[in-house]
Amino acid sequence: MPVLHSTKNLEVLQAPTAAKEGVGVFEYTDNYTVFHYGRMPDKIPGKGEAACKMAVFNFQLLEEAGVRTHFRRALGANRLEFTLARLSDSAADPPTPEAGSYLLPLQVLFRNELPPGSSVHRRLAAGTLTLAEVGLRAIPAVGEQLEQPVIEYATTLEAVNRFTTPAEAQTLSGLGDNEFRAMREITEKANKVLTAHARSLGLSHCDGKFEFLMAGDGKLVLADSPGTPDESRLMFNGVHCGKQALRDWYVSQGHEIPTGKLIAEAVPRDQWPRPVPLPPAFLPVMSDLYRSLSETWTGQHWRSAPDLSAATQAVADTISR
Repeated sequence: MPVLHSTKNLEVLQAPTAAKEGVGVFEYTDNYTVFHYGRMPDKIPGKGEAACKMAVFNFQLLEEAGVRTHFRRALGANRLEFTLARLSDSAADPPTPEAGSYLLPLQVLFRNELPPGSSVHRRLAAGTLTLAEVGLRAIPAVGEQLEQPVIEYATTLEAVNRFTTPAEAQTLSGLGDNEFRAMREITEKANKVLTAHARSLGLSHCDGKFEFLMAGDGKLVLADSPGTPDESRLMFNGVHCGKQALRDWYVSQGHEIPTGKLIAEAVPRDQWPRPVPLPPAFLPVMSDLYRSLSETWTGQHWRSAPDLSAATQAVADTISR
């Protein structure tokens, strides 16, 4: 994903080839993104370090559970080293495992419940999604726990990523039937591991997304930063513990950025409206939230953050003002 749309900086230590994976370093920054706009004008102090510590913890948790990941080692407070694969241009020439290692141009989304802000509610209401497409018998209530996780797929290389059918997702990924089935099975297993950990802490792991790379040995490897607040929707006492809280503030104040409409109308990016900065009082509140979530999740108390109950209440109070 381009830096513009990511909260991480990428350093390539060893470039990947078709024959061999490379080595990269993620630097987790204090930036945040909402509305597919890219990096917003503010930075949230400590967010990068908090997310990185959660990523390292999750990679180790998943590896212990038998899920193969691209994690190699932690490098300080906000950096980690990982196995790097080629980025394929699937639109021009869909990749195949026989062509060597590559990053799948696809994200796999899983939904354990449908909280406020979930796109499923909006898409069902608009008629762009049917119950059958996501394996539901009836429209679930907001926040209702689903009997089985809903699995969906979306692109990763487009200006605004879009949902795809499983058939298109398989074509984009270049995977055969067995590999595509295996990707779903890994998604379900990794989701169970992260959801169980969240539940043990009183958190709801509502939904999230995974990315995968195809390794040189023909095996799928879980990539990116699973289970962090930029990739998963986590809630505590009914309060979002991540960027959904920021998105809610922009919407409630009438500052939502219509990026989808701007792109559809071919408005040049330099003519897009500039995002409104967050109120100064909001930044330390969000900083406390990210640090508290990270400390709660990892059990590592490194910044003397407030407990998660106090941090989430402060967010709720700030949004309601």
